[in-house]
Amino acid sequence: MLSIINGSESQPWSLAFVQTGVCVCVCVCLSSLTCGDVEGRLAAVFNRVRTIQKKSGQFDLLLCVGEFFGKTAEAEAEWQEYKTGAKKAPIHTCILGAASQETVKNFPSADGCELAGKHHLPGSPTSAGREALQEPAPAHCFTPKDLSALVAPLVNNSKFRGVDILLTSQWPRGVWQYGNNPEVNTKFCGAASIASLADKLKPRYHFAAIEGAHYERLPYRNHMVLQENAQHVSRFIALASVNNPAKKKYLYAFNIVPMKSMDPSELVKQPQDVTENPYRRSGKDKTQRDRTGFDPAEEEPASQFFFDLSRGGRGGRSGGRGPGQEAALRRGPPPLGRGEAGPGGPGGAPGDGDGQHHMQPRQPRRPPQPTGPCWFCLASPQVEKHLVVSIGTHCYLALAKGGLTPYHVLVLPIGHYQSVVELASEVVEEMEKYKAALHKFYKSRGERCVSFERNYRSQHLQLQVVPVPLDKCSTEDIKEAFMVQAQEQQMELMEIPEHTDLKQIAPPGTPYFYVELDTGEKLFYRIQKHFPLQFGREVLASEALLNVPTRADWKECKQTREEEEQCSAKLREAFQPYDFALED
Repeated sequence: MLSIINGSESQPWSLAFVQTGVCVCVCVCLSSLTCGDVEGRLAAVFNRVRTIQKKSGQFDLLLCVGEFFGKTAEAEAEWQEYKTGAKKAPIHTCILGAASQETVKNFPSADGCELAGKHHLPGSPTSAGREALQEPAPAHCFTPKDLSALVAPLVNNSKFRGVDILLTSQWPRGVWQYGNNPEVNTKFCGAASIASLADKLKPRYHFAAIEGAHYERLPYRNHMVLQENAQHVSRFIALASVNNPAKKKYLYAFNIVPMKSMDPSELVKQPQDVTENPYRRSGKDKTQRDRTGFDPAEEEPASQFFFDLSRGGRGGRSGGRGPGQEAALRRGPPPLGRGEAGPGGPGGAPGDGDGQHHMQPRQPRRPPQPTGPCWFCLASPQVEKHLVVSIGTHCYLALAKGGLTPYHVLVLPIGHYQSVVELASEVVEEMEKYKAALHKFYKSRGERCVSFERNYRSQHLQLQVVPVPLDKCSTEDIKEAFMVQAQEQQMELMEIPEHTDLKQIAPPGTPYFYVELDTGEKLFYRIQKHFPLQFGREVLASEALLNVPTRADWKECKQTREEEEQCSAKLREAFQPYDFALED
């Protein structure tokens, strides 16, 4: 029998806790089941466990995240049967503390104890399941001090590499960044303090609940590619409540060998679908906080939790464009002949705000402005607006001047940004939408798309997107052509993982060239000096690919304005079924 009091252990696995809402496990060869919110449905979850164990064999432990106890009289009666010993749990069960004030009564001690037979409460300074939103902290809440008390002794150890399992009731705020999207309202989901905790502890597995959803995020890396030594990946798994009517997954079975027992090369292996770390901050932000500090001022508004302490004050969260944004966007180009009044979308329509909110809507951040004339800022008089194909909220699409092919395009930010790594998150998101739309458009024409950017001797970001007919060459041919021509010019193109964020490789101000293939593969080169300005075009124009070597330099492919207007009008019409900006 596992007996846990104040974090001590008497079994061949160890469990370390700061409080009952957050649990860190450093395991020794554990075969475990993890469960979402039980909410008093003890018979249901234990019957399910018995069925699983009959089929798959015995498990060492059942770890429960979220709300374990129910709030009804029936749930209380069922718990009393286990508490008195009338019924027995089929497995050692470890639960987290109360996630609401109503269930605090079921926890006799905040210092960890055996509740009934095989039910155990981890040791802790406080009995807490949620982040405290007020002082003094309620009994079911944890504070930044609690989290610091957990993190400090771990990360201050020179041999610390991470933890094997992290259990929290709440989700970490922003865990979905760079990954697959969960079926929850991300505006009000999760706690930033839990995100900071996960970032510091680097768990191999992180389980959470209380959102009523099942979500298995793509694994994410814990190091900066090309800048830090490889580390293990982390997996975040959220589980639904037991016996939920939608039949969402609430039990997760896994075996884990502790990292201290693993071969280092095996531990740091990166799966193909690994993504960037969703919690990684810029270096500037990190230096503003203590290594183990948790700043309560950083946390999301109270309305992200079950107890909405700011009801009526959510007007500023309107999803539409605010009046300030509309005004800024109206400085864009004149109508394009299809009802577009400007970069704000069709008709330049304002957002869905009705002006009746209790709070003043937050003004959108104004895009950066150029210090001098710019040929690509949409509000600039230098822009050749007849080449514009589509205008979104933050980006626009334009026909490339002197393109390699008739449908060679540029994806550009409306505001003045020099490179991809300097883009605001909302601009990156829309740029990705344009890339996805172009991918579908080219695929419908029997073409694959190749995109590249040169952040060198340029003042405004230009993402070049070039279609290549499928029957001309394969993706491998394109990749090889770039690698070979780079070697011939004494440059080393480095292949980086598919979901890598360029910001982690090239901080703002770093000159670079990168190309992205239709498979998501990326090739990157940190520019030193004397980089050939037409390198991307030269490779694609080569005989091995498009076989149009005379079009390698755009200046040699000029058209008259009338020809450009005809080409852009033709492209605008062809792209229309894929243009998401027309739906806004």
